[in-house]
Amino acid sequence: MELKTRILSGWSFQRFAFLAIGLWLAISAGIEQQWGGVLFGSYFAAMGLFAFGCASGYCGVPAPRESTLTDETVTYEEVESK
Repeated sequence: MELKTRILSGWSFQRFAFLAIGLWLAISAGIEQQWGGVLFGSYFAAMGLFAFGCASGYCGVPAPRESTLTDETVTYEEVESK
């Protein structure tokens, strides 16, 4: 997919939130000169901007296709103590 198309299309609330919170974190960490925070915030901002990872909506676990389990009747044996 072309980079311009990836940036300009498919915006959702989740993607916008990743971008906004990532930018806020990176900028506030930069003001405080906390360079690890700048990298952390930049990563989340990039996820929002370029639509990869959870920001693109691929964090969910897919539903199981079909259950192969069957209902079985369980019988119990009573054990008596002496």
